[in-house]
Amino acid sequence: MESRVPFNPEIHAKLPQRIIRLEELAYNFWWSWHRSARDLFKQVDRTLWTTTRHNPVRILLGVPQERLEALTKDPAFLRRYDAVLMELDRDLANGHLWYPQAHGEMMHPIAYFSAEFGIHTSLPIYSGGLGILSGDHNKEASDLGLPFLGVGFLYEQGYFRQRLDHSGWQEATYPFLDPHEVALIPARNPDGEEVSVCIRLEERAIVLRIWEVKVGRVSIYLMDANVDENAPWERELTARLYGGDREMRIQQEILLGIGGVRVLRALGKEPKVWHINEGHSAFLTLERLREYIAAGCTLEEAKARVQASTIFTTHTPVPAGHDVFNFGLVEKYFHDFWPQLKMSRDDFMALGSYGSGFNMTALALRMAGRTNGVSELHGEVSRRMWHTLWPDRPVEEVPIGHVTNGIHVPSWIGEAMHRVYRRYLAPDWIERQDDPILWTRLDEVPDEALWEAHTYLKRKMFATIRERAREERMKRALPPEQLLAYGLLLDPDALVIGFARRFATYKRASLIFRDIERLKRLLHDRYRPVQIIFAGKAHPADEPGKRLLQEIYNRARSPEMGGRIAFVEDYDMHVARYLVQGVDVWLNTPRKPMEASGTSGMKAALNGVLNLSILDGWWAEAYNGRNGWVIKPEREYDDPTQQDEADAQALYRVLEEEVVPLFYQRDRDGVPRGWVEMMRESIRTVGPRFSTRRMVKEYTEFYYLPAMAEILELEGD
Repeated sequence: MESRVPFNPEIHAKLPQRIIRLEELAYNFWWSWHRSARDLFKQVDRTLWTTTRHNPVRILLGVPQERLEALTKDPAFLRRYDAVLMELDRDLANGHLWYPQAHGEMMHPIAYFSAEFGIHTSLPIYSGGLGILSGDHNKEASDLGLPFLGVGFLYEQGYFRQRLDHSGWQEATYPFLDPHEVALIPARNPDGEEVSVCIRLEERAIVLRIWEVKVGRVSIYLMDANVDENAPWERELTARLYGGDREMRIQQEILLGIGGVRVLRALGKEPKVWHINEGHSAFLTLERLREYIAAGCTLEEAKARVQASTIFTTHTPVPAGHDVFNFGLVEKYFHDFWPQLKMSRDDFMALGSYGSGFNMTALALRMAGRTNGVSELHGEVSRRMWHTLWPDRPVEEVPIGHVTNGIHVPSWIGEAMHRVYRRYLAPDWIERQDDPILWTRLDEVPDEALWEAHTYLKRKMFATIRERAREERMKRALPPEQLLAYGLLLDPDALVIGFARRFATYKRASLIFRDIERLKRLLHDRYRPVQIIFAGKAHPADEPGKRLLQEIYNRARSPEMGGRIAFVEDYDMHVARYLVQGVDVWLNTPRKPMEASGTSGMKAALNGVLNLSILDGWWAEAYNGRNGWVIKPEREYDDPTQQDEADAQALYRVLEEEVVPLFYQRDRDGVPRGWVEMMRESIRTVGPRFSTRRMVKEYTEFYYLPAMAEILELEGD
C-alpha cells in the first residue's frame, strides 16, 4: 500500500514498499502510547531505539537499508506490522470512539491553546507539569474521538538540558532541535499549500512557519519564527520556552494568542470552542473580539460570543506565577488594536487590569464564560484568590469551578504492571479504565504477582540510573564523589523514596533534611535502611531554586550520607517514567495550598507506588487513610518557618512509625503483605478517578458541550 503522505523524502525513498507505512506511523505520536507500535520500532533496530531515546524518525533515518530489506522477509515482523497498522487505521476512523457515539451531532472543532506540550521526549517543547498535562489532554482527546486542535510553539532550543558542575550548580544548555529528525510535518491548508502567517509586532512583521504534529486523531499546530524572512533577533521569539525578559514574554504571548487564531484561520479551521490552558494565550480573546466586530457585531455582542465559546483553565495558586505586564508595555503593542475593538484606551486596559498592571489571568477570567481550577481544593483557593473581580458575590459564588487533573494511563503504565492488569482485570482494561467496578478485580491479584511486578520495575529503574551514571563518567571524567551522587551505591532491595519535580522553593525539596541527625538514623539503619532519589530542574532565572537544587546535590555527594541519596540529572519525560514506576514511595512536600493539583503522584499510584504527601492538590481528594500517607502536623501555623518545622517533624514521624516498618515487615516468602495490600488499595482508588479519561469526559460534559450549544444558539447555527 502506498504511504498516504511522503512526510520525509529521505525516509520515504529508502523504505521498501511492503513496509512503506512505517513512515506514516513514525510521524504520528500515536505510536508513543501503543505498546505494539513501540515494540515494532524496537524490532526494526533495538540499538537505535535506545541510542535515539525512542525516536522512530531518527531510527528510520539511521537504520541500514539492508536491515529494512531483511524485515520484508521476516514473517513475524510483517504480522506485527500489519496488526499495528490495522489498529492505527481503526483508531483514526473514530466511529467506534466515545465522543462520536455519545455526541455525534456536536462534531465541531475545539481549539486548545497552550504554551507547552509534553508529547514525547523527542519533542522537547515542555518544561514540567503544565506541558505534560497538555500532552496527556490531547492524547486522551484522540482516544475519545473529540474533534480537537492544539496550538502552541515549536521551541527549537527547547526548554533546556540540565548539567550540574562539580559544585552542584545547575548549568543550562540549549541544544538545537533539528525539525528533520522529529515527527514534524509542514502544515497545509485545504488546498494542500504550506501555510505561514504574518503577525505585526509594533512596526515589525513577524513571519511564522507552521508545523503540524499528529497525536493520534488530534493535530497540534506549532508556530516557528526561525525563518529566513525574520531578522536573527526576531527568530529568538520562538527559540526557547519561558526565556527572555518581560518584553519578549509579551511578544511571545501576542504571537501565541493572536497569531494562533490567525494560524487556524489560515488552515481553514473554524473552532466553536476555544480552551485557554493557563493565561499565556489569553490575547486570543482580543483577536476574536476583533473578528466579530469586523464582521458587524457590536462590542457587546462580540464580547457575549467570545465569552460563550471560551473556556479558561487556571493552574497557578502562586501569585508570582501569573503573567503581569505594565500598562506602558501593553500600550506599546496594542495602541492600534483597541480602536479596532471600538474601545477607548482605558476600557481596553480595564479588560486585564488587576493590581498595578495588566494581568493575563484577569483578562482570561473576564473574557471566558467558563473557568476552572485543576482540583477541588484549587478551585476553592482560586475563588478566594480572584474574589475581587466579583466583589458583589460571596466568595463561594465566584464563577470558578474545578476539573481535577488526571493522567493519560497508556503513556505512564509500566510494562510489568500492564501485564498484571491485562491478566487479572481484563484484556481491554485500558479501554475500561474509568469503570470503578473493573478495579475491584484487584482483589483477585495475588500479592506475589503485584510485588513481583513492582520489583521488576524497581530493578529496571536502577539499571537505567546506573547506565546514565556510566555514560556521564565516560563523557565527563567525573570524580568519585559526583558518581556517588548519581546513585551507584543505592541498594535495589532497600526502601526507596522518590522526589522528582520542578525545583521551586514552595515545593520544599529540602524539608526532609531539616533534622540531619534524625535523617541519618533513617538512612543508615542497619536492618531497615532508607534511600532517596531526587530529580528535577530549577527555572534558569530562579536563583533560590538553583541554590536549593545545589544544596540537595551536595547532600547526595556527601560521604556522611553514605551513598543513600542520589540526584538524577536532566529530568524529563524519559526519566520520569522510570522513577514513577520504580520507586517505593512518592514524596510530595509543597507548602499548602500552593500545589494546584500535581499529577506525578497519580502516575506513581497507577504503578503501585505509594504516596506520602502533604494534604494538598489532588491528594486531598484521593487520600482515604488506607491508600498511602499524609504529612499532617498536630497544628497549623501562620509563620512559614514554624510550619516547615512542624511538617518536617510529622514527616519523620510517619516514616519512622509507619512507612519503614510496613515496608520491611516480610513473611517467609519475602513479601511485605501489609505493604502490598496498601498498594492494592492505592491502585483501586486512584486508577478510575485520576485519569484523563475521566478528566476529558468532565471537560466535555460540563464545559465543551454547554459552550458549544451556547455559541451555536448565539450565532444562529
